[in-house]
Amino acid sequence: QVQIVESGGGLAQPGGSLRLSCTASGSMFTIYAMGWYRQTPGQQREWIATIRHGDITEYADSVSGRFTVSRDNAKNTAYLEMNSLKPEDTAVYYCNIIFPGTDHDPFANWGQGTQVTVSS
Repeated sequence: QVQIVESGGGLAQPGGSLRLSCTASGSMFTIYAMGWYRQTPGQQREWIATIRHGDITEYADSVSGRFTVSRDNAKNTAYLEMNSLKPEDTAVYYCNIIFPGTDHDPFANWGQGTQVTVSS
């Protein structure tokens, strides 16, 4: 059973930056793609970024050019560097292993997420 733990959220001012971390247990981390997602109250969870084998990255239009996803396989950890934050980036952020053969479908049970609040 893969366990995922996100961390690094907090309060940031508009235009500010935060760096989120995601650690996944087990050996699957080094094999499969990792995705970042976010959810606001009353809304469906949305995909925002992916990093695949070979460090190939993909971003949703809403974060492209501002967010950067990376990974450290030796630490079973993925990162989401968030710059030029906007109030509309306020959400609970999650990561997950992406189900093989799919674009962004999550594979494991969701972690608890980490809250990001962008406000002055």
